[in-house]
Amino acid sequence: MTVAGELATFLTRVGPADLPPQAIDHAAMLIASTLASAALGAGIGSSTIIRDLARERGGVAEASLWFDAGPKLPVAEAAQVNAVMSDAAASDDSDLRNIVHAGTTLAAAGLAMAERTGANGEDMLTAIVLGYEAAGRVGEAITPGFRARGFHGCLAAIFAGAVAAGRLLRVEASQMAQAIALSATSIGGLMAAANTSTAREYHAGLAAMLGVRAALAAQRGYRAEESILETKRGFLEAYGGTEGSSAGAMVTRDLGQSWDIITDMAVKLVPGGHPYHALAEAAANAAKEANIAAQEIESITVSRPGFTALTGPLHPTDLIGMAHSPAYFLAAGAADHDFSWVHATAAKIADPVIHQLIDKVRVGSPPTADTEHYRQGATVTIRTADGRVSTSTVFAPKGAGAGGLGWADIDRKYRTLMPHARLREQQIEASLAAIHDFRRIAHVSELTSLLHT
Repeated sequence: MTVAGELATFLTRVGPADLPPQAIDHAAMLIASTLASAALGAGIGSSTIIRDLARERGGVAEASLWFDAGPKLPVAEAAQVNAVMSDAAASDDSDLRNIVHAGTTLAAAGLAMAERTGANGEDMLTAIVLGYEAAGRVGEAITPGFRARGFHGCLAAIFAGAVAAGRLLRVEASQMAQAIALSATSIGGLMAAANTSTAREYHAGLAAMLGVRAALAAQRGYRAEESILETKRGFLEAYGGTEGSSAGAMVTRDLGQSWDIITDMAVKLVPGGHPYHALAEAAANAAKEANIAAQEIESITVSRPGFTALTGPLHPTDLIGMAHSPAYFLAAGAADHDFSWVHATAAKIADPVIHQLIDKVRVGSPPTADTEHYRQGATVTIRTADGRVSTSTVFAPKGAGAGGLGWADIDRKYRTLMPHARLREQQIEASLAAIHDFRRIAHVSELTSLLHT
């Protein structure tokens, strides 16, 4: 059996009763997190362009655009627009192994397809868990090779969208295998563009749109090369750089023994690139615990496995730069003894106190102890001009599922960001209540109808 075939057989046989309650709970949290991120991104220029283009094309009324008063659009178009909105604000989720934003693709593709098919909440949550599993397994098999070769995480995210859409279409195993194969041969994306421009959210839109189209084509009987994952010069070798059969075994090993949405998912509770959240958290802890003021700081030194030099813009001037600037995260956390959604605003990005501290950021030697515990974590040491030293280690950022993710954090994010979409307070509260009770809703339109402006 091919890797796609084996994976598809598993993904089409698992039912809601086979999934642990925590996995279902995390799936609902992903919906809330993605909608909150999309609310923040709805007014960004890249989102507006993609939404306007989709409106101009029009088409069969199948799925809603979030935070929009217009008619429904074709399912793939709606999935693309909504995914771009979520990713544009750099406030969505990440798989901590490879920083793939699978939740954006899952919620955008899944809710759009669920509207089209009339799926209930339990079906949707199951599709999210299984889509996350597929993306996580394929993504892990090409990590770290795909990043070293310059590719973007949308390479894995597309499998989340295709599998979720396929589940909601109730495709057979042979059709799901083709959806996976079509996804493997139709996605691309370059990290150099994603790190410096709005190409990042364009990639997210493509992952959602192409994943949906792969599932629809497979349902109609379209056939691709089913062994494309593991074959010579196939997906796993081309992107991951490892021999296809060994990487393929990684994709299918121990299916059902654990769930990626529990072990590796992380929801962003602050904005920007997930690899830098722990940096800001550790810097804030070190400064706060020793009661160190910004003007007292002589140096800020960061240490993490594999981290040898500062990347991204040293002094960011906009949201894109801020999202990819570890120096900004460190300086902002140290300056304000905190890091929150306010640090993605123009005023904070231009804060002169933060920029003065950026020039005091240093990269120390990678840690040698407990390295296996670092999941995008970091150790930060702050030294003052009068010789005081304060150090803090954060092994994984807040919001990591494995560390314990609760609804209180998700609710706070939702209520903080959803007003950016110009929804009324009663809409925000009603939609959040629907997400909390998502497993029991009869049709996902009970949620999407609450998201119209």
